[in-house]
Amino acid sequence: MGVDGGGASAALRVALASVIDEIVLGLEDANRARETALRECRTVIRLCGSSIRSVHRGDTGAAAATLADADAALRRAQAALLPFPHLTHAGFLHDAEKEYVEACCTQVLVEGSPLLPGPTELAVDGRSWLRGLAEAASELRRHLLDRLREGDLERAESLTRSMEEVYDALVVIDFPDALTLGLRRTLDALRAVLERSRADVTTTAVQHRLWTAIEGANLSGLPPGSAIV
Repeated sequence: MGVDGGGASAALRVALASVIDEIVLGLEDANRARETALRECRTVIRLCGSSIRSVHRGDTGAAAATLADADAALRRAQAALLPFPHLTHAGFLHDAEKEYVEACCTQVLVEGSPLLPGPTELAVDGRSWLRGLAEAASELRRHLLDRLREGDLERAESLTRSMEEVYDALVVIDFPDALTLGLRRTLDALRAVLERSRADVTTTAVQHRLWTAIEGANLSGLPPGSAIV
């Protein structure tokens, strides 16, 4: 019986080793894919930040070139994770996709085009697209303030309207954050940015009208107060 028991133990050891070795090989493959995807996703986020900064500087050529590099890095990350769909829900891929959408949509919104690329065109998850679009709208505030400093009130008002359109379109989406990956929090941040931007544009518009009235009074030779009704 002892010999038989020893033989059974050895057989069990071999069987366990075979199964575990196969699982370990799969885990090693998944881990390599994860490390590759993490590296590429970090690259995407860095490049998208650079692309957005180029957009604000008005360097459209650099913005487009950097965005193309980000696109290539994102595709490498997606390809690495394709055999391991459970890893795509770890969060880092969605974050990279969201940053990519933000960079793409910021460029389009700053250009004033209504032709925003959708999730299918950008080959990203729809939830990443929603959050990226919301953050792109928030990013318009920086461009808006630059235009106000330059005295381009008309362009600042147009950017504010674009922010409002994006917010109004997204705010009707009412699902738990677990499904939308935190869209509600992103929209709360956008609403705060939008309210500050409206206030800035309104203040500048009032100041502009007041200055125009004063200038008109001075040119007509009337006392400044008499020209302001």
